[in-house]
Amino acid sequence: MIIKDYVNVVRREFRGYNAKRFGKDLLAGITVAAVALPLALAFGVSSGASAAAGLVTAIIAGVLIGGLSGGSYQISGPTGAMTAILVSLVAQYGLQGVFAACFLSGILLVICGLFKLGGLVSYLPMPVITGFTSGIAVIIALGQINNLTGLQSEGLSNIEKIISYFRLPQTLNITSLIIGGAVILFMFIYPKKLSAYCPSSLVAIVLATAANIIFTFDVPVVGEIPKSIFLEERLDFTKIELDIITSMIMPAISIAALGLIESLLCGASAGRMKNEKLAADVELLAQGIGNIVIPLFGGVPATAAIARTSVAIKAGGQTRLTSVIHALVLLLSMFALGGVMSQIPLCALAGVLIVTAWRMNEWSAIKSIFSKKIKTAIFQFLITMIATVIFDLVVAILIGIAFSIIMFVVKVSDMQVSVAEIDVDRLDKSKVDTEKLKHTCVVYISGPLYFGTCSKLEEKISALGENYNIIFSMRGVTVADISGIEALKEYCERLVQSGKMVYFSCVHPNVESMMERCGFKKRFKYEMYFWSTDKVFEHISKL
Repeated sequence: MIIKDYVNVVRREFRGYNAKRFGKDLLAGITVAAVALPLALAFGVSSGASAAAGLVTAIIAGVLIGGLSGGSYQISGPTGAMTAILVSLVAQYGLQGVFAACFLSGILLVICGLFKLGGLVSYLPMPVITGFTSGIAVIIALGQINNLTGLQSEGLSNIEKIISYFRLPQTLNITSLIIGGAVILFMFIYPKKLSAYCPSSLVAIVLATAANIIFTFDVPVVGEIPKSIFLEERLDFTKIELDIITSMIMPAISIAALGLIESLLCGASAGRMKNEKLAADVELLAQGIGNIVIPLFGGVPATAAIARTSVAIKAGGQTRLTSVIHALVLLLSMFALGGVMSQIPLCALAGVLIVTAWRMNEWSAIKSIFSKKIKTAIFQFLITMIATVIFDLVVAILIGIAFSIIMFVVKVSDMQVSVAEIDVDRLDKSKVDTEKLKHTCVVYISGPLYFGTCSKLEEKISALGENYNIIFSMRGVTVADISGIEALKEYCERLVQSGKMVYFSCVHPNVESMMERCGFKKRFKYEMYFWSTDKVFEHISKL
């Protein structure tokens, strides 16, 4: 079925394809490569692997994932979000552990695609996604402090690393700080009009590298770029022990979850830009296959990247050949410019990533969340962002979703109870005996009837005084559980025992069915139920 979906997507995509459209793909591919090159190098270094690993990841992902993608516009490769997971993995398990986790995550993504789980991401609330993205941006920025300043840190968690800055002896590299700061400033003041032709990140890296070659600054550099797509350090099954594989399951789940979320969100956002719907399950299958193959070449986990994807669309990319062409341009750069790229200062790449982290934040969405002063959305955003920085990324998503569910339940569970005495002057005296209705009141209930709302109902009714008859108008109650029904039953028992009569009007069929199953209607006779409050008045008048 998924293969059929893929064939249909590709068939629609290349219908009427010609030399003119290929020209647009070619130009867009070159443009995307210019954006992807510095980011691939930077994300490779910041992940704890190497610049070459980032480059290989972008090349393989561009050809394989791009070619199998569920959309014509998706550009995949190493991303800042993924580096947030990989840094601690490299420190704890080494590169072989990262390769194993990447391989396992690819299998998980293939399973997600086969089981058609592509729609899951649509259930994530917007503030949770925004908080998640901002949390990742903070992690990326924190991860660049060492390369930017020359300071040293240690520890697996972000909190441990921050604390270590104050505990370890430090030496500030002023030259690195100046170069990195200059890159940051340059990227912010770079004219947006020029970005359409040459991205600021690429220009900044070129200038910083040229300066380093001319003046030979005392700063760490990228180092040798191998002239081979098969890196020396790549997945080797003979080096992986069984206990390492079992310990890689949770990291693999984190990588797969992040790949699923980021790829499908990227596809949804870019799909709106190009007015083309993403085949979500096909995309997950492509991401899975890509992440199974990439570690065999020595690359790190990949996922769809919104920055490169949006550039591809804006540059006029027509088909998935844009992704393939961008990968081939990166491959040529690897062979032709490897010597020059080896001299790129790490502090310059750190500057690029800090600006990237800043721009990752969805500032318009954040402004909307806080300007509207909706407390639930604000807390969703802040809790998810903080949890992303402190805990595992998957844990952060789960915390954000759990908080959202709790807030939603609290909101929809708010029962409204109002009590009104009968205004006999407004009744039709030819149909009702107003004298018998003087000591009758109507209790209007709106909202779900469950264990959490019964105390509020009882509190309201307890303030009625000595009214003889109580009519529960339940038109606004569409949901009830056994706890709520039992609690109402117990309360009605006390009312009857105290000499009061109880009636029910406008009971929803679902609620009435639950009342019957709980024995409520057996205890409180069927003649006490009416389809309207007026009918209750007429019934009381006949007693």
